[in-house]
Amino acid sequence: MNNQKTIFITGASTGLGKATAKLFQQKGWNVIATMRNPEKETELSQLENVSLLQLDIADPEQIKTVAQQAIELHDIDVVFNNAGYGLSGALEALSDEQIVRQIDTNLLGTIRVTQAFIPYFRNRNNGLFLNTTAIGAFVAFPFVSTYHATKWALEGWSESLSYELGLFNIGVKTIVPGGIRSDFGRSMEIVPHPVYDEAAKKVHALAHPDAYATPEQIAEVVYEAATDKKDQLRYFAGEDAFSLYNRRLEIGTEAFRKEIRKMIFGK
Repeated sequence: MNNQKTIFITGASTGLGKATAKLFQQKGWNVIATMRNPEKETELSQLENVSLLQLDIADPEQIKTVAQQAIELHDIDVVFNNAGYGLSGALEALSDEQIVRQIDTNLLGTIRVTQAFIPYFRNRNNGLFLNTTAIGAFVAFPFVSTYHATKWALEGWSESLSYELGLFNIGVKTIVPGGIRSDFGRSMEIVPHPVYDEAAKKVHALAHPDAYATPEQIAEVVYEAATDKKDQLRYFAGEDAFSLYNRRLEIGTEAFRKEIRKMIFGK
């Protein structure tokens, strides 16, 4: 009897998604790695027990099709909703198209992928959803308000969903990383606005990528969440995530907000 488990991953072409695909493959899992352009992937395509599927999670119909393709390939044990990107800029600077794209990708894409797999997991009376959020789901910084909106929403949605899917032995967990040394920062869409640019520079100056966790370090937390069988919703990952979250708890939300404002803008 084949006891090999299978994970389905979105956003597997770079960063955390790719590191997670490689780690689970090394651990003996089947990996279904999805991305918008699988024909460009040269590393994962060479690995045994890794299948690549084309998926744009902003396409609702494609999500349904790819979910069915994945189920026909293997018995799925874990769905890792990882795909997403950052949108940076003053709200006043953002077009409606940019706002909708951010919400479509980071929030609605995760919701739709999850919805596509629920009947399958429910019929099996087993399964696990892992959702990548961010420390930006618990603390906020200037000029990434729409990004924060998607990540805060994912946390509340995941917590609510955990109750209803728990009726069918389906788990829901969130991976809450801080900064990751990956292509995420380079892929961030930055929208300038002359009124805010000087202030935005102060925010960007606070980023210290060399101090961030590597994708491989965060992938280890993903593996822990997938295999520890704990009734635990959130898995913080990275020293900066722990320190920011604990500081907010320590001094309270209002004091923390004022502390962040003073740290960035000096008042």
